[in-house]
Amino acid sequence: MSDDVEPPGIRRSDPLLPDAEGSPVHVDGSDTAIWDPPDAVVSFHAGPRQLRRLLDAVMSVAADLELATVLQRIVEAARELVGARYAALGVLDPTRTHLAEFITVGLDEEQRARIGELPKGHGILGLLIVDPRPIRLPDLGEHPDSFGFPPDHPPMRSFLGVPLYVRGEVFGNLYLTDKEDGDGFSDIDEELALSLAAAAALAIDNARLHERSAELSRLADRERIGRELHDTVVQRLFATGLAMQGTLQLSDRPDVVDRLNRHIDDIDDTIREIRTAIFALEMARAAGPSLRNEVLDLVTRSARVLGFEPALSLDGPIDTLVPDHVAGHLLAVLGEALSNVARHSGAGRVDVTIRVDSDLVLEVADDGRGFESGVARGGDGLRNMVHRAQELGGRAAVIPGTESGTTLHWVVPLPTGASTGSS
Repeated sequence: MSDDVEPPGIRRSDPLLPDAEGSPVHVDGSDTAIWDPPDAVVSFHAGPRQLRRLLDAVMSVAADLELATVLQRIVEAARELVGARYAALGVLDPTRTHLAEFITVGLDEEQRARIGELPKGHGILGLLIVDPRPIRLPDLGEHPDSFGFPPDHPPMRSFLGVPLYVRGEVFGNLYLTDKEDGDGFSDIDEELALSLAAAAALAIDNARLHERSAELSRLADRERIGRELHDTVVQRLFATGLAMQGTLQLSDRPDVVDRLNRHIDDIDDTIREIRTAIFALEMARAAGPSLRNEVLDLVTRSARVLGFEPALSLDGPIDTLVPDHVAGHLLAVLGEALSNVARHSGAGRVDVTIRVDSDLVLEVADDGRGFESGVARGGDGLRNMVHRAQELGGRAAVIPGTESGTTLHWVVPLPTGASTGSS
C-alpha cells in the first residue's frame, strides 16, 4: 500500500450509495457519486452467502475484549469478507492527521522487514484521512495521486478503503487491496466493508471500556498499596530508626556508632523514597487530567506497538511545575520517540525517564540497533523533536550507546513559578 502525497478530496465513480433520503449523492450534476456521512442509509444488495460471511466476521471481531486483538481480528475479518489478498487498518493519531498504528494482514514478517518504515498516511492512504468517505479504485497506479510503491513492496492493483468511526469520530481506516478473483472490488464489497466497520466500532468501544475498567481496578490497587505503605511499612521503618538512635547511646565504640549512623541514614532515605512513591500513587488516582497520568497512559499504550511495556521513572513535581504548553510538547516528543523505537530499533527494552527541577528532562533509552549520533539523518521525527526543544529554549540530542541502542536526551527550561495551567 503506497504512501504518497496528500490529495484535496475524494470521489467515487459508482453512484450506488444513497443519501439519507435514499437517492444517490451527485457532484456538480455529474453521475459521479460521493458517500454521505456515516449515518447515511445504505441499500444492501448482498446475497445469503455474503450475509453469512458478514455475520461470521461480526462475531469474530466481537469475540474478544483486548483492544490489540480486536484490531487484528478486524483486519483479518475484512480481508476474508471481501476476498482481498491484502488488508490493513490504519489507526489515526490524536490529531487525526497521520497514522499512529498500521496493522496488516497478507504480508509475512520478511516482507514487512524489507519494506521498512510503515506508512503514516500520505498519498492514496491519506485520501480517507483528508476526507473520510469510502473510495474504490480499479487500479491504484492510474490514480493521479499515486506514484508507485517503495522498494520491496509487493505489487497491488485494485483498492477499497472505508473509514471506521467510533462514537462519531474517525478512529481509523480499513484498506483492502487486490481482489483475489482478479476483478475489482464491487459495490457489494463496499457495502460489506462498511457494515463490518460499523460492527467493528462497537467492538473497539467495548474493548476501550474494558481497558478503562481495568484501569479503575489498577487505581483501586494503587490506593490500597499506598495506604499499606504509609500505615505499615513507613511506620515500622520509623520505629526501627528511633530504636537504632537509642542504641547509639549504649555504645562507646566509634566504629559501631559510625555503622549505626549509616544505617539510620539509609532508613531515612528509604522512608523518603516510599513517601515519593505514595505521592505518585495518589496523583495517579486523583480526579481530573494530569500530566503524570497522561505520560503513564502513553507509555502503557506504546506496549501495543513495541510488544512490551517500557520502564518508566518520574522524578519531581511533574504535575505542578510543568505548564500546559510545555506538557503538550513533552507528550508529542515522547510519543514520537516511542514510535521511532517501535519502527526502527528492534529493541527489547526501553527506559523512559522524566525529571523535573529547574529544567524538564526527558530521556528515552533503548537497547536496539542504534544509529549515528546527531539529528540531521534522523528524519522529520527527530528534527521535530529538536525544533520543539529549541522553541522552548532547550536542546535535544540522540546519543548512540557504547555497543548498541540509543538515548534521546531532551531538555527544556521551566519558567520560574510555573504551575499546571500556566500559559
